[in-house]
Formats: sequence, structure tokens, C-alpha cells
Amino acid sequence: MKVIVTGSLGNISKPLTKELLQKGRTVTVISSNPEKQQDIEALGATAAIGSVEDAGFLAKAFSGADAVYVMTPPNHAGTDDPRTYYREVGRNYALAIRQASVRRVVHLSTMGAHLDKGTGLLLGAHDVEQVLGEIPGISLTSLRPGYFFYNLYNYLPMIKGAGFVRANYGGDDKIVLVSPADIAAAAAEEITTTAPARKVRYIASDERTVNEIVHLLGTAIGKPDLRWEVCTDEEMQDGLEKAGVRPPVAASLVEMYACVHSGAFAEDYEQHKPIPLGKVKLEDFVKEFAAVFNQR
Repeated sequence: MKVIVTGSLGNISKPLTKELLQKGRTVTVISSNPEKQQDIEALGATAAIGSVEDAGFLAKAFSGADAVYVMTPPNHAGTDDPRTYYREVGRNYALAIRQASVRRVVHLSTMGAHLDKGTGLLLGAHDVEQVLGEIPGISLTSLRPGYFFYNLYNYLPMIKGAGFVRANYGGDDKIVLVSPADIAAAAAEEITTTAPARKVRYIASDERTVNEIVHLLGTAIGKPDLRWEVCTDEEMQDGLEKAGVRPPVAASLVEMYACVHSGAFAEDYEQHKPIPLGKVKLEDFVKEFAAVFNQR
């Protein structure tokens, strides 16, 4: 079985590649960085160097593949319109899948992708799901993970500088947390098993309120009284802009977290929870968080 993995040797793609190779699959890893070729080949995979923004390259790379794992790289950081970037990459994937006649597709989407408005930065994932879902004759699994543990690192500067966390969500808001390791395991399982024409799979490692998260983070870094303050959307927007985030991007982040705060973000997840949850728990992650905190 020949599998194409996008995402280079990222937090998900690297463990996914390793697991697929261990299962005896032939794996080609797509990376835009030529310097990654040696590392990819050292794992036992084949490197395909090129950009997911190049539909012709993708079609050639997908040729002869039995299955593909597709994700949108975070290259939208330099644009004020990440949704358009997502759409363009999604269309490139769809064109390549059609031209290469790939039949099994596993797509890394996100929680909240069931919504077509109100999720800010994540609206592009909804669009990609729709684009891939229109391809006839394929078996498509959309993976919808929750909030990545490592996104909590974004609050390190605030904790270091201000001594607290401030955002337009918090308190008793429940956060569905996920580890890349658990996502990789789910992706490998989907790629190597038969699935219906259209499937959505939620992935979660742990579920905690923000109050629980900040308590464990604070305890781990020696700040048991660490506070998480809930601010208004306007205050969040202002704070992001003062931190150097461009206004349109800040607005998309504010909208995304407001959706978390309202509960709409997790509505569909609550109806289709994965059982059991993944192996990695918040208690595992806070040890890594503390180590990084103490290094900075």
C-alpha cells in the first residue's frame, strides 16, 4: 500500500509516517523544504519536495497512491485572508486526487468545521471539507481534533510578562484538548482501514475547564495562584493588535475564541464524542510546559 503524507516532518506527520512504515506501508512524505529530504529518507520514506500550492506537483506526487493524508500547512500567517489560502490549497488537493485517481483520503480538519460561519480562523477548514466532499468515488475521512495542547505555549510571553492569562474565553468553558500523538494514531488507523464514503472522526485526548487548565499550568511552573482573566471581545481585539497582530487576523482569532466561549464550537463534538479519549492527558503536557517555561 502506497501512502502520501503531507505536512513534512511536523508534529503529526512525523509520528504518522513512522507508524505507517512500521505497519509495512510504502510512504512518500511531501515537504516544501529540500533540507528535510535527508531526514525523511532516514526514516525509510521517500521525499517529494514541492509545494501544496502547486497542483501539478501534487498530482504527480499523488500518482499511484492508494491513500493520501492531506493537511493545510500554516503558511497563511503572512496573509490577512487565511480562508482564501485554505480554499486554494483544498482545491489543489481535490484536483490532484481526481487526476491521480486516489480512492482513500484522510483530511486533517478541526473541531468547529461543521459551522459555516462564526469560527474565524477555522472557517477555511470547513471549506476544505466541502471541497473534498464533492470528489466522486472516494472514501473520505475528515479528522476533527480539538485544541492542541501546544497552543498553550502561546500564552508563555503573557505569563512571563504580565503574570496572568487574559482572553475572551475562560472560567468554566470546557476545552477539548488533543495531542499530536493521538491525532497521528487516529490518522494511521483511518488510512489503514476501510471506511465509508464520508466519515467524520473527532479526536480528543482530554477535556478540562479553563479553570482546571490554568490551575495545573500554574502549579507546574511554581505559580499556583496563576489567574486566567476573561475579557470582552473588544478588549481581546485591542490586546492582540497592541501585540502586533494585524487587525483582520486578530478579528478572526477573537471570533474563533468567542465561538469557544459560547459553546457553539463544541456542539457537534458533544453529539459524536470519541470513546475512549486519547492517551495523552493534561497532566502529561504540563510537565513539558513547565520545562519550556523554565528554559525561557
